[in-house]
Amino acid sequence: MQPDTDQIVLVTGGSGFLGLHCISQALTAGYTVRTTIRSESKRSAIIQALKKANTADEVQKLSFVTADLLNDSGWAEAVNGASLIIHVASPFPSIQPKDENEVIQPAVNGTLRVLKAAKSSGTVRRVVLTSSAVAISYGTKYMSGKVFDEDDWSDPDGKGSYITAYAKSKTLAEKVAWDFIDREGGGLELTVVNPVGIFGPALLLPNESTTCDIIKDMLQGRFPAVPNIRFGVVDARDVATLHLLAASNEKAKGQRYLCVAGKSVSLIEISSMLKAGLGYKASKAPTRTLPDLFVRALSYFMPSLKGAIPELGPPKEFSNVKARELGWKPRANEEAIVSCGQAFIDAGMC
Repeated sequence: MQPDTDQIVLVTGGSGFLGLHCISQALTAGYTVRTTIRSESKRSAIIQALKKANTADEVQKLSFVTADLLNDSGWAEAVNGASLIIHVASPFPSIQPKDENEVIQPAVNGTLRVLKAAKSSGTVRRVVLTSSAVAISYGTKYMSGKVFDEDDWSDPDGKGSYITAYAKSKTLAEKVAWDFIDREGGGLELTVVNPVGIFGPALLLPNESTTCDIIKDMLQGRFPAVPNIRFGVVDARDVATLHLLAASNEKAKGQRYLCVAGKSVSLIEISSMLKAGLGYKASKAPTRTLPDLFVRALSYFMPSLKGAIPELGPPKEFSNVKARELGWKPRANEEAIVSCGQAFIDAGMC
């Protein structure tokens, strides 16, 4: 479906890693784009980043509204006249908080705030919500050979296995979104995208991407050895593409879409990809894997490792069959990883 260039697409979290890619691709597609930022200080950096990826005429079709997920101020202005919303903004902690509600409440309340504003606008037709694969694969009992798909849900109570505060926040926020649409959405449509670990080239650095920080830390030699964990990989450019497909395709109404490029990869495999793709520039990337028992013990003293504990053991695999049915064609894992590293090198950060 070709976009109506008079349509306004609101992208929340415009300064974020994924949000910026969504803005860039929406502008390229011909949409008029509005984005929310928490601080006016972000505006100039966003514009400069987009000028490297988009034409000057495209960038002129971008406007800004200051709004925060934690309060109502600015949201009526943000949704005014918009036809579509791509709701990306959500907290992603680099370490697990002592109080899980520090992550859960902003995610849940922020999602509800955006949906209520969308409904009140009278113009928004569909909201595309960025959820996560962690809302699909956590807190449940491990089943050998299991390939997760859109019918699966994480258990926020963690009855089957440990669930992190972040995974719980994404699960509860998505459930609240579907409940809102069912109970009081009226004609408002909802589509959800559930990405795995997002990599690829950042349009703006430094950024707040926890996944990209893994690549940066590897290239800087901060990890002489890594935990034996595996996870799904997808390129941010492909995640943005799936969001736009979900926004414009009629059959995407009321659907969830797992967003994963292929098989899960380990951290040591990611390191090998960097070495193969970047040569001597990745000479500091790790070559050794830590024993699981050591990682579990170390996590008691290093909060940053606690998030890795659920990933130890057998890998989780995810299906992208449903997303491909929309015409989605993701890049290979290697390209997502190497391009992420190259962006840090180009920015002089590694």
